[in-house]
Amino acid sequence: MSIQFSLFSDNAFVRSSVVFIGVTTTLILGLGATSFATMDGPAELPRLSPNSSMASTPAPGARKLVAAGANLQQALNNAHCGDTLLLQAGATFTGIFDLPAKACDAQHWIVIRTSAPDSALPAQGKRISPCYAGVASLPGRPGLSCATPTKVMARLMGNKAGPIILANGSNYYRLGPGLEITRPLSSLGYVNLVTPSGAAQHIVIDRDWIHGIPQYDTVRGVMLSGITYAAIVDSYFTDFHCAALIGACTDSQAIAGGTGSRAQGVWKIHNNFLEAAAENILFGGVQTNSVTPADIEISNNHMFKPLTWMPGQSGFVGRPNSDATKCTKTPGYCPFVVKNLIELKNAQRVLLEGNILEHCWGGFTQHGDVFIVNGLNPADNTLSHVSVMDFTVRYNRASHTGSVFSLANPGPNNLPIGRFSIHDNIFDDVSSKYANGETAGAFAGVYSYCTSTTCGNGNILVNHNTELITEPKKWFAVVGALSGPIPNWTYKNNIVSVNAGPAIINAGFPGCADDTINNTAKLVACFSPFAMNDNVLIGGSGPWPIGNYLPASPAAVQFVNYNNANGGDYRLLSTSPYHNAGTDGKDLGADVAAVNLHISGVQ
Repeated sequence: MSIQFSLFSDNAFVRSSVVFIGVTTTLILGLGATSFATMDGPAELPRLSPNSSMASTPAPGARKLVAAGANLQQALNNAHCGDTLLLQAGATFTGIFDLPAKACDAQHWIVIRTSAPDSALPAQGKRISPCYAGVASLPGRPGLSCATPTKVMARLMGNKAGPIILANGSNYYRLGPGLEITRPLSSLGYVNLVTPSGAAQHIVIDRDWIHGIPQYDTVRGVMLSGITYAAIVDSYFTDFHCAALIGACTDSQAIAGGTGSRAQGVWKIHNNFLEAAAENILFGGVQTNSVTPADIEISNNHMFKPLTWMPGQSGFVGRPNSDATKCTKTPGYCPFVVKNLIELKNAQRVLLEGNILEHCWGGFTQHGDVFIVNGLNPADNTLSHVSVMDFTVRYNRASHTGSVFSLANPGPNNLPIGRFSIHDNIFDDVSSKYANGETAGAFAGVYSYCTSTTCGNGNILVNHNTELITEPKKWFAVVGALSGPIPNWTYKNNIVSVNAGPAIINAGFPGCADDTINNTAKLVACFSPFAMNDNVLIGGSGPWPIGNYLPASPAAVQFVNYNNANGGDYRLLSTSPYHNAGTDGKDLGADVAAVNLHISGVQ
C-alpha cells in the first residue's frame, strides 16, 4: 500500500520516502532537492526534484527599478548576484536579452520580475493568467477567473528572436513573477521564446505568461535542453503552433527538451496551463541526441488544445493562406499541425501525475493520443543509449481525444523503452469525432515494440485505469514491423470499452497479424509473457483470457453516473459486481477519489 502526504511550502516541494512495514510514505518537505527513493511498480520514480519557492531562491542584494524605456540589457549586464531587477509594471521591453553568466550561487540568485507588489499578483502556488496583463478572456480557452483585468505584468518582446537567451553559464536566475514573455504581431516565424545558448543550471520560471500570437508560427515557449535543475511553475502558455503545408515548422510545444549533448535534467513542470498544437510537452526527437535527461516531474498541469484549432469547428483559427492549391478543406487558412498532448522520445525517470489533459485529434501523422512513448530517432542507428525508461503515469484525467496512448520503439532504430507503470488514470470521451478525417478510429491503447535485446525488456504495467470509448471502435492495436511478441506486459484491474475487440494491424511476424484468429489467440501471439486478468471489458464477446469480465454495456458496470463517457462520475455503486473485485480488493477501474484529489484545483 502506498500513502502520500503533501506538505506544500510556497509551491516548492521535494519528496523523500519513509518506509514502514508494508507502507511507502512520500513526504513533500520543501527543503531542497533530495531523493524520491522509491519505485512505482516496475518504474523508478524521479530521484530528485528542484525546489522552486522564493524562499529557496534568495536574492538579498539590491532591488533595482528598470523603468520603461531603460536599457534592460545594460541592467542585466550590471546586475550583481543577489540583485532583483524590477521591470516597470505595464512597460514593454523589446529586444533579445542575454542573461549573462555570473558567479552566482544558491544563496545569491538574480531575480527578474515585475515591479508590481506581491499583493497585486497571485500568491505563490497559485497559477497566473493573462488577466494580469490586462486580458479579460482568450477565445476558445477556459474562462479566466479575474474580476478586473489589470496590466501589472512587465512585457518582454522578442525582436526577430528571443526575447530571453540564457548564456553559457547563466546560473541561478529566477524569471518572475509577473513577466509576459512574447513576440511581435507579425508573420515572422519564431522558434524559442526562452532558450539556452549553452549550459545553464538552476533556472526558475514562476507565474509568467509565455505566449505566441494567434495565427502565425511560434515553435515553443521554453527549451530545456542544456539546463539542469529547472522549475517551471504556476505559469500560463498559449499559442504555440505550426501551420500545415505553408509553415516553416511542423512541431510545436509549450515546453521541450531532451536534445543535444549538454547535461540536462532534474526538471519540475508544476501547476501550469500548457497549450501547444503538436505536442504540449516533448522530450527528445532529433538526430543529435546524446544525453538523456532524467528525474522529471510533470504534475498538476492543465494541458489543452483549443477546439477552435480543429477544422470544421465553430470559430476555426488557422494560418492565413493565399495559395488556393493548399489546405483546400479550410479555404483561406491552413490548420495547425496537431499530434498528441505529451510525447517522450528521450527521457528517464519521468512522473506524470495529477494532470488534466484535454482535446487532441488526428488527421496529420498521429491519432490524437493523450501520451506517446516513441523510441525512435530518425535515420540514426548509433544512439542505442537514448531511451525512455521508468515512466510513471498516475492520477491523471484525460478527455476528448482520438486515442489514449501509444508505446512504440519502431525500426530502424528500436531504441530501448520499458519499465512503465500506468495506473489510476481516467480516459473518457475517446471518440472518432476527434479523428479529423483520419480513418484509424478510436483506440484505448496502441503498442508497437521491438523484441531484440537492445530494445529494453518491456515491463509494462497497465493497472486500475478507466478507459472509455464512446462508440464501437478498436480497443488496442499492435502497429509496425515486429520481430516477435512484446515481452513482460501486464494488463489488470482496468475498466475499458472493448466494443469491436483488439485490432492487430500491420504486425510483421506470423500469428500476431492473423485476423482470422480470436482475441485470446491474438494476445497470445502478440505478447509473451503477458498477464491479462480481472479487467472489465465492456462490450466484449468471444474468447478472452480467463479471469476477465464481459458486461454487455456500461449500464451493467453500474457507474455512479456514466454520462455517455463524457465527464461522468466513474465511481462504482456498492451494488456493482466489480466493487472491491480487484486483485488488491479495490474497485476495478481507476481509484476515482484519488484521481479527483490529485487534480483538485488544476482546471
